[in-house]
Amino acid sequence: MKYLPAILLIAGSAACRSASPPLVQPGAPGASGREITAEQAVDLSRVSYTGADVRFMQGMIGHHAQALEMTALLKTRTGSDDMRKLAHRIELSQADEIKMMQEWLTNRGQTLPDPHAHHHGATLMPGMLTQEEMARLAATKGAEFDNLFLEFMIKHHGGALVMVEELFSQPGSGQESEINAFASDVDADQRMEIDRMRAMLERSKELQK
Repeated sequence: MKYLPAILLIAGSAACRSASPPLVQPGAPGASGREITAEQAVDLSRVSYTGADVRFMQGMIGHHAQALEMTALLKTRTGSDDMRKLAHRIELSQADEIKMMQEWLTNRGQTLPDPHAHHHGATLMPGMLTQEEMARLAATKGAEFDNLFLEFMIKHHGGALVMVEELFSQPGSGQESEINAFASDVDADQRMEIDRMRAMLERSKELQK
């Protein structure tokens, strides 16, 4: 009997080791995940990218590049520290993501797009500003610039949400692990920034009354 506690301890430890947390496959943004088996998780790890995944990455590079062009204008046209902080956050995140997307495409032997193709008449991704809208933004300063920048960037971010939604709506797309994680992060981050910019725009308009 004196060995019974040790046996119980060993048995308890083995039971703890055998109990593992459930595996959950993430869903599209806004959708709940689902529990999967270890075998299903292995199968998912082998999921390949699709043509829609490639087009999403290529299109998002140009989309992010225009956001950086917009923040570059801000540096000489605003007097607001809050606007500068917003621009700095956008610059850091989107510049890093452009590099990541370029690496993703290169590693898969895909064509790297010209980030500034929208200057040469290329089809604009959802939410992107026309050349006329960019010119209008560049022609303003001070509070007028701040309000217009926020309105345009809210529109721009909204376009990114449309791109993510379109990606996940296509069968088999958005399932590769890197694509799924990136697109989900874009959705979450852009929604959060849209809420922040709407609040900033409301405050700015109240101060100008």
